Amino acid sequence: MTENFFIPSDEEHVQRERAKARELRHSQWWKGQKGRGQCYYCKARVAPGDLTMDHIVPVIRGGKTTKSNVVTSCKSCNDAKNHMLPVEWVAYLESLRKRE
Repeated sequence: MTENFFIPSDEEHVQRERAKARELRHSQWWKGQKGRGQCYYCKARVAPGDLTMDHIVPVIRGGKTTKSNVVTSCKSCNDAKNHMLPVEWVAYLESLRKRE
């Protein structure tokens, strides 16, 4: 069995980007994103209060807190995606489809 392996970003980067994420959560832009009420990944309609912020390229993998890298996500997609890169997420979804 192959394991996902990655070297996490340094703690300074992670702390800096998480601080930016906390700031962004208070912005009108983010409130507008949540107000749409849709998960970026599964496209499910979700109450805005139940949406979470997800970094498409995870901070721990070197991602930044920018409007182009942050999306709304339902809790189940966010938990399942965890620290996956977009290509890993697509492979994960394909593996689920093959099991069906």
